[in-house]
Amino acid sequence: MKTAEIKRRYLAHFEANGHAVVPSAPLPAISDPNLLFVNAGMVQFVPYFLGQQTAPYRRAVSVQKCLRTPDIDEVGKTSRHGTFFQMNGNFSFGDYFKSGAIPLAWDLVTKSQEQGGFGLDPERIWPTIYLDDDEAFELWRSVGVPAERIVRRGKADNFWSMGIPGPCGPSSELFYDRGPQYGREGGPAVDEDRYMEFWNLVFMQFERGPGVGKEDYPILGELPAKNIDTGMGLERMASILQGVDNLYEIDEVRPILDRAAELTGKRYGAGASHVASESHPDDVRLRVIADHVRTALMLIGDGVTPSNEGRGYVLRRIMRRAIRAVRLLGWQDRALPELLPVARDCMAPSYPELATDFDRIADYAYAEEDAFLSTLRAGTTILDAAIAETRSAGGAALTGEKAFQLHDTYGFPIDLTLEIAAEQGLQVDAEGFRRLMADQRARAKADAQARKTGHTDLSAYRAVLDADGPVEFTGYQEVSRESRVRALL
Repeated sequence: MKTAEIKRRYLAHFEANGHAVVPSAPLPAISDPNLLFVNAGMVQFVPYFLGQQTAPYRRAVSVQKCLRTPDIDEVGKTSRHGTFFQMNGNFSFGDYFKSGAIPLAWDLVTKSQEQGGFGLDPERIWPTIYLDDDEAFELWRSVGVPAERIVRRGKADNFWSMGIPGPCGPSSELFYDRGPQYGREGGPAVDEDRYMEFWNLVFMQFERGPGVGKEDYPILGELPAKNIDTGMGLERMASILQGVDNLYEIDEVRPILDRAAELTGKRYGAGASHVASESHPDDVRLRVIADHVRTALMLIGDGVTPSNEGRGYVLRRIMRRAIRAVRLLGWQDRALPELLPVARDCMAPSYPELATDFDRIADYAYAEEDAFLSTLRAGTTILDAAIAETRSAGGAALTGEKAFQLHDTYGFPIDLTLEIAAEQGLQVDAEGFRRLMADQRARAKADAQARKTGHTDLSAYRAVLDADGPVEFTGYQEVSRESRVRALL
């Protein structure tokens, strides 16, 4: 089943059950100062969950564009990690709760494809629930799931929040057993490669405070109403229904990977394992390219442009990782003109604006690649020499001074220095690098302040002001006036 068809069926199922279809919000999280990008389907609905605004509907369904980068180094190495993804979600704002959400989910995933469902084998579905959520346990039993396939897990796994203060609550996740060729038997707590999570049903009823990690935060109290927020990973469901090993091989991603393999002369899957973490390094790089090129397309399509700060820096890092992966596989020419049009063709059926706006997207992407290739040529030579020098001296880490020189003189980004050094078995004195960066910013700030005055001694000017009083500016009221020169510097 094509990814676009999975999306259509999801929306149709919930629309038929009284949900308003809501378009995806753009990837930049403009309305939330705590987020750079929308990272979950419920982000645009947060004011409704908190009771800050009244929702124009009691039930909603959406397919939201999302971006997450905390696990960017795991992209390509596992079957679960990607940067851009799409989240199918159904939401209830004080309408139905657990007894409505669980049957709606079970009906869609187990109903036959001929009847408009996904047709998953119910014997291979494992729900997980929060430790003391007996109500969810009984609801899963009522739709036919045996007790031994309902797994109770702790706060880190089955209590959901956005990672920042806001709505939260216990959750129930659905896992699909992909078979013994993917790993060990025993359920989600044993092996999450074999048992792939594809849907998270969050029972949103609390508000959390600030904290770190998935467990260390206070619960401030109950929300004004009990709500439902679910998230089904569209790419994960596609990988299950298309019978492929991971999200990089679905119909919206695989053509990009195949084109990269064709360019570089590599054969994807040579000596492959069903477990992504056991893959050949070339396969990992091909997956990185496919994931990152698609992500860059979606980000530029939503108005983000490469830069050294904020959202633009995330985009720049993603693009540079893809470009470097292509070069490591042996392709030395410009890669994005070969890959970005393939990504466009994959995603345009769901997002037609990518085709109509492609010239603008391509202009930004190709210019960024050209600039980075120049940086790579200069910086890689210096970095290789520094690595060789460090090794010959018996050192285990590149100095902060060398990392700073690469950044300051050659424009070589620190994350790339860290990545290349790690590939060579070396660490980097990141603390020393940050200290030198802070010193540079302080100097730049002082210099900017000095440039405002032309580096001139202003004591004589202050003396005139002290003697004759302040000057009145009248330019907002008139365009000419007779004036007297008090002094010349």
